Amino acid sequence: MAPRRPAELYRAPFPLYTVRLHPQRPLAITAGGGGAAKTGIRNGVHFLQLEQIGGQLSASLLHSHDTETRATMTMALADDIIAAGQDASCHILRFRLQPPEARGGGGSDGRNGSGEKGPRRRKGPSPAGQGDTQSQSSEVTVESLHSVRTDFSPDALQKAVRFNADGSLLVTGGADGFLRLWEFPSMKKTLEFKAHDGEIEDIALGPDNKVVTAGRDFQCCVWQQDQLVTGLRWNENLPGIPDKAYRYQACRFGAVEDDAGALRLYTVQVPHKRERRPPPCYLTKWDGKNFLPLLTRPCGSEVISCLSISDSGTFLGLGTVTGSVAIHIAFSLQRLYYVKEAHGIVVTDVAFVPESRGGRELLAGNEAALLSVAVDSRCKLHLLPSRRSLPVWLLLLLCAGLIVATILLLQLAFPGFL
Repeated sequence: MAPRRPAELYRAPFPLYTVRLHPQRPLAITAGGGGAAKTGIRNGVHFLQLEQIGGQLSASLLHSHDTETRATMTMALADDIIAAGQDASCHILRFRLQPPEARGGGGSDGRNGSGEKGPRRRKGPSPAGQGDTQSQSSEVTVESLHSVRTDFSPDALQKAVRFNADGSLLVTGGADGFLRLWEFPSMKKTLEFKAHDGEIEDIALGPDNKVVTAGRDFQCCVWQQDQLVTGLRWNENLPGIPDKAYRYQACRFGAVEDDAGALRLYTVQVPHKRERRPPPCYLTKWDGKNFLPLLTRPCGSEVISCLSISDSGTFLGLGTVTGSVAIHIAFSLQRLYYVKEAHGIVVTDVAFVPESRGGRELLAGNEAALLSVAVDSRCKLHLLPSRRSLPVWLLLLLCAGLIVATILLLQLAFPGFL
């Protein structure tokens, strides 16, 4: 049976390009905008409170942070710190959530001390969270800490940003092909080198601060500082696919279910040229230590635009340039969930609801939940119901019954069998 159409969780007043979920709080952060063009479309970062209302996951706007003429295209989250890629720069923001009982008096105009728009209040729940919040919601304040230029190409654009595991290092990449490493929180640049001939599409940080970069130059590289560890070759066991027929679109590290010490790297390969009969895109799973390919599978002919991994490493989330959303099993790379054209236009980012205690409460019995955002200004919710499995005792009972039935059949067919 095909999955139901995904619920519209939130609709912003501008195109959405990125979404992140806080690992410990019921909070989604999504951002975008119309850029510097004088079209009347604003730019901002929206903080959404996630909660279960009437058995359904709901989102309501806690705070709208104005980013002036800059649209946020990429974003990384480390605790209460946001690294937002805006044009040629990375802007570092710190946000704080103040519970209702801890709020000060304040004015009656609904604005905080920085002059930014605070939470709009409503009476009772609203189904789709169209910008209102309940009066018991927390209040968000946002402080700008740093702004550093991270790209120096003629058409400068920061395209990727990542924190390392402990939040002490920030890595950026963009249109000029340079990888830049920044010490955090000082934002002192510690390393800068040319990683690709052309744009860097994506970045993943692995163990020992190894950095994986996917570029538009057909290369996916593993770096230790500025030294090339290895270049990945996803098609080395697929001789029928030329080297420059595909390029790397995305890369992510993920945990391995039931193996705490292991890591896997996942990459997405998309066709370099568009054809009348589009060839398939491919998913590849790699060993996270020696970077040898473990499995490659096609994942449909729609061009993949974004990739996310669930906390446990069980699922992969994919968005496409035609608005579709899919969830794959990480172990086998098989597709488990698919909604064609869930959005009316390119899906710009996807993110799984965290698997922390708070995240499990939001899942409400579902095995996974994926948020997708797109240029159509919508944030949609994709639920993966729990896959029912038989108890072990019942499986053993069925096996015993099957063995007895087999013996009886053999006795009937061959009277002297036993």
